[in-house]
Amino acid sequence: MLKLLFTRRFMPLFMTQFLGAFNDNFFKSALIMLITYKIGDAAGIDPRILVNAAAGVFILPFFLFASPASDLADKYDRSRLMRWVKFAEIIIMIAAAIGFYLNSLDFKIIATWFLLSVLFLMGAQSAFFSPAKYSILPQHLNPDEIIAGNGLIQMGTYLAILSGTIAGGLLVLRSVVITGNLVVLIALLGWLSSLLIPDTKPINPNLKLDFKIKSVINKTISLWHEVTPMRDVFLSMLAISWFWLVGAVFLAQFPTYAKSVLNADESVATAFLAIFSLGIGLGSMTCDAILKGKITTRYVPFSAYGIAIASVLLYLLSNNNINNNNIINARQFFTSLSNLPIPLCLFAIAFFGGLYIVPLYAVMQTKAPESKVSGVIACSNISDSLFMAVSAVLASVLIALNFEIAQIFLLTGLLTFIIGVLINLKLKI
Repeated sequence: MLKLLFTRRFMPLFMTQFLGAFNDNFFKSALIMLITYKIGDAAGIDPRILVNAAAGVFILPFFLFASPASDLADKYDRSRLMRWVKFAEIIIMIAAAIGFYLNSLDFKIIATWFLLSVLFLMGAQSAFFSPAKYSILPQHLNPDEIIAGNGLIQMGTYLAILSGTIAGGLLVLRSVVITGNLVVLIALLGWLSSLLIPDTKPINPNLKLDFKIKSVINKTISLWHEVTPMRDVFLSMLAISWFWLVGAVFLAQFPTYAKSVLNADESVATAFLAIFSLGIGLGSMTCDAILKGKITTRYVPFSAYGIAIASVLLYLLSNNNINNNNIINARQFFTSLSNLPIPLCLFAIAFFGGLYIVPLYAVMQTKAPESKVSGVIACSNISDSLFMAVSAVLASVLIALNFEIAQIFLLTGLLTFIIGVLINLKLKI
């Protein structure tokens, strides 16, 4: 697997994706920290509302631009399209730096709305990048390398999410100016790495582009109609979206879980994020060793069962490991042997998640006709965003119904077990 990292046909794509994911999460984390601790109240709006609005602003472009992103990925050389998108990121991040600078000058209300607009543009460039990123893999990799390529991409993505989230949250409260300069620098590095991605042959160079609102809506609907008959591809897409729902549930609840269940501070929640990201990365890498390059969903149901069992264990451990002393930090938490089964369960959930998701992406990329791959990825982005939005709504409803955080984890695990059964019955590749 690792030998792919030393090839021209993969390494530049890996670095471009890593830097892009890092910058997305670095900027989002920095903005959320600013909203929460600095500029939310100054804007006259509850910071909690602004944080939720920020999440929606970033996801919205995946709904709006799925069809145009798919068309561009089919009409043009996908490597060239990625260069255009990464160059646009530089301009967007220059705007972000201006927004951070406005905040440093105490124009906090203007800075808030300006940075939210920049966040929308970051979501847009990610929406245009995603179909090209995933659909280019089958063009550059051999069939027996698809699993390894997806495993490395998933590993890099989650490590980028982890490092970007932590770095953005820590740095922005110390210096918004340095934060602004850094997002521009990372965007520049991402664009430079994209220049090294080998060219590809356009799939449909004669495709006519039509970006009128009505045409975009009709094309988005038609994309769904095209994907639905591809039974294995469609089921894989829905199974992937379930993974994003599960991940969103756990990641969103870590701070509350650490505080209300474990009586621990934010350092423990950050450690849980690190463990979760590392688990998914290692699970993704292990997948190729297990499958030996073969594209099959044979082990996907068992991975779902692993997530379910670890979730049930986490629930049971949460009921038996409540710390009734003063609030503890990460060092105190991890030096207590009685607490260690909890992070082990979180690692297991994430590890099985990595094993679960990689084969499903490979199925989408290889079982769909070459001319339909970018459209499938665009539909998958819409589905993923919808499932993540549903996860936020359902978690809020369950909390309003007095569900405990550990009970939400338990319910998520039990539903994942059912998903595993359905995959075992319906998806046999």
